[in-house]
Amino acid sequence: MNYGSVNPHGGDTYGMREMERNGRSLLDFSVNLNPLGIPDGVLAAMREALPLAGSYPDPYCRELVKAIADHEEMPQDFILCGNGASELIYAFCAAVRPQSAAEAVPTFSEYASALSAASGITPARYALRKENGFRLDAGILDFLASAKPEVLFLCNPNNPNGLLIRPDLLREIADMCGRNGTRLFLDECFLDLSDGGWSMKEALADHPGLIILKAMTKNYALAGVRLGYCLSADRELLGKMAAAAQPWNVSVIAQAAGIAALKETAYLRKAGAVIREGRGALYEALTEAGLLVYPSDANFLLFRGPSGLDERLRERGILIRNCSNYEGLGDGWYRTAVRLKEENEILIREIRENHLWRKQS
Repeated sequence: MNYGSVNPHGGDTYGMREMERNGRSLLDFSVNLNPLGIPDGVLAAMREALPLAGSYPDPYCRELVKAIADHEEMPQDFILCGNGASELIYAFCAAVRPQSAAEAVPTFSEYASALSAASGITPARYALRKENGFRLDAGILDFLASAKPEVLFLCNPNNPNGLLIRPDLLREIADMCGRNGTRLFLDECFLDLSDGGWSMKEALADHPGLIILKAMTKNYALAGVRLGYCLSADRELLGKMAAAAQPWNVSVIAQAAGIAALKETAYLRKAGAVIREGRGALYEALTEAGLLVYPSDANFLLFRGPSGLDERLRERGILIRNCSNYEGLGDGWYRTAVRLKEENEILIREIRENHLWRKQS
């Protein structure tokens, strides 16, 4: 039985292998990875680590934690590594088991899924307005003052629309959460691939209820390796999260990849330039063709299109993210990653030549 449809995400190219075997190239715009692919230095580090695959990995990720601490300029005991960012979301919910929580929707579905698994609850939801481009606004403060949740989940930049939260608003939210005893779980997985992103990590020492999530999956295109980490000044919480996760959860290969990836600063700068140029061109082309496209600060775009657009593109070997399962969206909402220029042009050409869109109101 296929259980994947219970919790759909992007990146399911495996059902399209027959098309690939028949000589059709596949393009996956459904996942928001660095368009430059895995850096050569990271690939080399993973190959060098292969002989160690016969041994258990370091359960404490000592060398990787030290590398992250140096990179983030954070104490080592502020850091917990995981088998991808998603594992850390579930470990956090299992460790805290909150009886109330909140999120701003539409947003990443795993926060609600992890809450349901750990506590059997549904988060209270602050609805972002499409008239405002789904940008988080100061209304969240009144919402929090009323709801006073145990945990607030925020994504910066948000997924699926890619907009950053204003730094001044983010500080106000963090301060209010501190006063109300609300833990702020801040997902910064796409921050390093965004324009002008500002991390809250400098506030960790003054906000013990703040937890920041990071993912090497996005920055270094390591989706198949599974590697993420979180930052928090609450050492007791990190200990509970570690206990909630599986033992040896970060593989030898992943640890080697992470250590090497943190050295790739020039690679990230190059990716930022590629994303900015590609996002602008893709936004303009989609808009000119009549689609309703929303502004983004990140490496992906949210847009409205004809019902079934994703299925018709799939028949042509192209995947985009169907966003109908996002709270607050529905049929006809899609997300596309920004890829390399020539790949973005293929997406545009396929849609135009096959009349796959129509004017959206």
